[in-house]
Amino acid sequence: MFSSETKVSVRYAETDKMGYCYYGNYATYFEVARVEMIKKLGFSYKQMEDEGVALPVLEFNIKYFKPAFYDEEITIKTVVTEKPAARITFDYECYNESEVLLNKASTTLVFVNMKTGRPQQAPADFLEAIEKHF
Repeated sequence: MFSSETKVSVRYAETDKMGYCYYGNYATYFEVARVEMIKKLGFSYKQMEDEGVALPVLEFNIKYFKPAFYDEEITIKTVVTEKPAARITFDYECYNESEVLLNKASTTLVFVNMKTGRPQQAPADFLEAIEKHF
C-alpha cells in the first residue's frame, strides 16, 4: 500500500452561495493530491507524458458527508491499495482542520500510449518505484 497526505486551502472563489466549498472543486483537489503522490515516488505527469504515456481518468466516484468552508485547510489522505497494471486506482479521504471526515472518493486512471491511444502497462520504472510500498 502506498499513501500520502496533501493539504489544500479552500479559496473564496471555490465556495458557493451557501459558503460551502463547491462540490465540483474536489476533482481538482484530488488531482493535486495525485500529482503530489506521484512526485513522492520520484515521477511527474509531465515526465510520463514526455515519455509518451498519458493518464486519463476512467472513473471518479465520491460520497459527501460534510461541507468544507472558505479558508479551511483540508487534508487529503490518498492511498493506492493495489499494484497498478494498465490501471491505477487512488482512494481519497478528505478531513477538515477538526479532523472531521468530509468525503470519501476514488479515481481510476488508465496508462495510455499517446501514439496509439491504447491502454498499456504502467512504465517499468514507475512499477519498480511503487513496488517497494507493497
